[in-house]
Amino acid sequence: MIKKQSAGLLLYRKNKNSLEVFLVHPGGPFWKNKDEGSWSIPKGEFDESENPLQAAIREFLEETGKSVSGRFLKLHPVKQKSGKTVFAWALEKNLDPSSIVSNTFEIIWPPHSGKFKSFPEVDKASWFSINEAKTKINAAQVALLTELEGKSRLN
Repeated sequence: MIKKQSAGLLLYRKNKNSLEVFLVHPGGPFWKNKDEGSWSIPKGEFDESENPLQAAIREFLEETGKSVSGRFLKLHPVKQKSGKTVFAWALEKNLDPSSIVSNTFEIIWPPHSGKFKSFPEVDKASWFSINEAKTKINAAQVALLTELEGKSRLN
């Protein structure tokens, strides 16, 4: 059995006394009217042959259209309800959410119509305060925010 695993990046920025994180909202008809609990760090699946950090950087590029580099801070992996393990790294970087360009995927839509329709993998991105992000993000990923919050107090 192949383990389902994803790798992603948690961008953050510090404004005076506050910490903000960059999250993305999945595109496609299933996620259209969902908000709280549906946002995520930009991430995607990778296999055993790929370096997890390199996969996270690749997935960030695919989901946002932006290349990033810098000092990556490794976070503890989290396990989502689906059983998928998410490996993540935090990176301090500012990015304009309105400038993202996501790759797309195709599905038959409407269901059973036989017609393929293309949707962006990510339909929007935004900066959130750490507290707001904890309500927006997939519940399993809250631990990533909490860990980042603790580490940012040390710096």
